Amino acid sequence: MAYDDLRAWIAALERAGELKTIRTEVDPILEIAEITDRISKNAWGQPPSAVQAGSARPSSAAGGPALLFQNIKGRPGSQVLINQFGSARRMNLALEVDSLDQVADRIRAFMDVKSPQGFLDKVKMLPMLAEMGKFFPKAVSTGPCKEVIKHDNFSLLEFPILKCWPQDAGRFITLPCVVTRDAKTGKRNVGMYRMQVYDERTTGMHWQRQKIGAEHYREALRRAAAQSTWGQPPSAVQVSEAHQSRASVDIMARSSGGSVLIEGDRPQGKMEVAVAIGTDPAITFSAIVPAPPDVEEYLIAGFLRQKPVELVTCETVDLEVPATSEIVLEGHVHLDELRSEGPFGDHTGFYSLEDLYPVFHVSCITHRKNPIYATTIVGKPPMEDGWMGKAVERIFLPLMRLTIPELVDINLPVEGIFHNLMLVSIKKSYPGQARKVMNAIWSLGQAMFTKCVIVVDEDVNVQDIAEIALKVLNHIDPERDIQFTLGPVDSLDHSSRLPNYGSKMGIDATRKWPSEGFNRPWPDEILMDAKTKALVDQKWNALAKEIGIE
Repeated sequence: MAYDDLRAWIAALERAGELKTIRTEVDPILEIAEITDRISKNAWGQPPSAVQAGSARPSSAAGGPALLFQNIKGRPGSQVLINQFGSARRMNLALEVDSLDQVADRIRAFMDVKSPQGFLDKVKMLPMLAEMGKFFPKAVSTGPCKEVIKHDNFSLLEFPILKCWPQDAGRFITLPCVVTRDAKTGKRNVGMYRMQVYDERTTGMHWQRQKIGAEHYREALRRAAAQSTWGQPPSAVQVSEAHQSRASVDIMARSSGGSVLIEGDRPQGKMEVAVAIGTDPAITFSAIVPAPPDVEEYLIAGFLRQKPVELVTCETVDLEVPATSEIVLEGHVHLDELRSEGPFGDHTGFYSLEDLYPVFHVSCITHRKNPIYATTIVGKPPMEDGWMGKAVERIFLPLMRLTIPELVDINLPVEGIFHNLMLVSIKKSYPGQARKVMNAIWSLGQAMFTKCVIVVDEDVNVQDIAEIALKVLNHIDPERDIQFTLGPVDSLDHSSRLPNYGSKMGIDATRKWPSEGFNRPWPDEILMDAKTKALVDQKWNALAKEIGIE
């Protein structure tokens, strides 16, 4: 059964021995982050004194327990949940599977459905169609998130929002489900974007340039620009498609896609936004998945939990949020306002730099009685977000194969912070295929940010970094096998020549063929013959005793 809400999930973590309750007083300013960082890294098999961020390898207790802080300095009665996804076991528990491969297999089963050829085929499809009916969100009139409704006399500072690192610009909401709607199509999106708290009623809205929330913002900006050029309020005029296209090109070029303030009149208007904090684990996880723009995250959450997500309409904006959310923030982003956001200690292990982002103005807060504030911290790996990223890698490999069918496996090493390095094995069938795969990855949703792509043959285990290093470095001729290209890069990349735009590298470490211009002999890999291995196997117990091997 799906977890009804965050509280059911917390109870499940406690039953599984995966939750520790902390009653010692702690400060949300830096202290909770430091405690969580130590716990998550200490559990990687080293004593506290030996822990250096990024230096440890996983142990059986990798990730440390989830933590529920119940004595928050300056916030009596508040509770903070953190590190809820911070281990392989908890990711499985969150999605209610024994292995993430089970989720991937379910996705694969739905993708393999063929058009029914007759009555019997149609009958066989009925169970699957019935299961699909569970995925779609369900509207309800009210829910626990409306136990307390505040249209005025509210403050964001009432919540135990963390400041995580010394040079952070302030407190940041780090695990929000941000709900927006496309002004053109009406489709909803749920994304996860950090929110710097400026004061009691405003935050930054750090939707990176290539995320769907940012595209909804740009679409609102385009429409406002097209309509405002007619000298009338946006709601009072219908414009031609040609005029709208010209206005769209102009406002995008002059504002660099809405990321800079422009001289002269900037189109005015508001974009509705709702933020849910403390949702059940499937909803929270769905907010980070790289779903196609037309696939709603509430639908993905329904698929993962195999039960519809119940939604309620907000009080002051025309958006829907999970009915069992702990906290809901409602408000608007103004199209003619940007504000400095950051720095922020990010998952790269470095501070992401100060930049301009839209401002979220809160108009209403609703929440459960005694709400539990769910949050996370990011920094040098390994941390909680790494486990979430590995889950995305495993679950969505079948979807990648729809576009790149030759894919055998991928690995996004945690140390590569996911967008810096992708290791790919392929079933190579024709010359130049590795380069085709690189370019396909760079054109595939959020994978476009991948700074380095290394492609190997299907006989290389991309999950074994030692094998990768041995075979890649042996198999490449650097001048021949490395290619560079220019394109979009992650907003968090501090090394690119320009913000959001830079170079990427692809390495073809597959075996080269004569048809690719390689005519030298290719040596065999050193392996012992089967006969000798069998002989030693027969003697191994005796040898092990003499050598002292357990």
